[in-house]
Amino acid sequence: MELKLIDSKGKDGATVAASDAAFGREFNEALVHQVVVAYQANARLGTRKQKARGEINRSHRKPWRQKGTGRARAGFSGSPLWRGGGKIFPNSPDENFTQKVNRKMYRAGMASILSQLVREGRLAVVEEFKVDSAKTKLLAQKVKGLGLDEVLVIADGVDPNLYLSARNLPNVVVLDVRNADPVSLVSSRNVVLTRQAVAKFEELLR
Repeated sequence: MELKLIDSKGKDGATVAASDAAFGREFNEALVHQVVVAYQANARLGTRKQKARGEINRSHRKPWRQKGTGRARAGFSGSPLWRGGGKIFPNSPDENFTQKVNRKMYRAGMASILSQLVREGRLAVVEEFKVDSAKTKLLAQKVKGLGLDEVLVIADGVDPNLYLSARNLPNVVVLDVRNADPVSLVSSRNVVLTRQAVAKFEELLR
């Protein structure tokens, strides 16, 4: 498998050899969907709270007698059948949204995403990606020089200058190889890897 290597001006000429296991796998849409959904679900927090019928602050007195009124039977006004009553299956803060994905499936899903990015021409490799100082302007000029307007940069170890420079750029995201996630890869228009990041992905996804 050959990946295109671009220079600081975005021109490609040379190529970088990469393993087929990480960058030449067939696209498995069902697996990628499962990995992406599981990643998003595992990031959810239990921030919702609803009251059950026992938590409603209403009288527990029977509204009317059981028989002879012509109306339906009613126990108390906090019933889930009444407006303003409790919920039958209320949401709670300790609700668990996690989904389990096996390690082998996760690695195969990540490799499938990377391989599809290569086929679509959305993935490129650079020798290194650094800035001299922690200035947003320098990183913006560097990205513009590559001919990219929206990019996800994945490096093997992000130095402080690069991390601080990317914080104020909404169209540039910098991640370490170990922090790369399927959602970021799928949603990014362009992905740039350093040569060392390619080797690291081959090691992690073999």
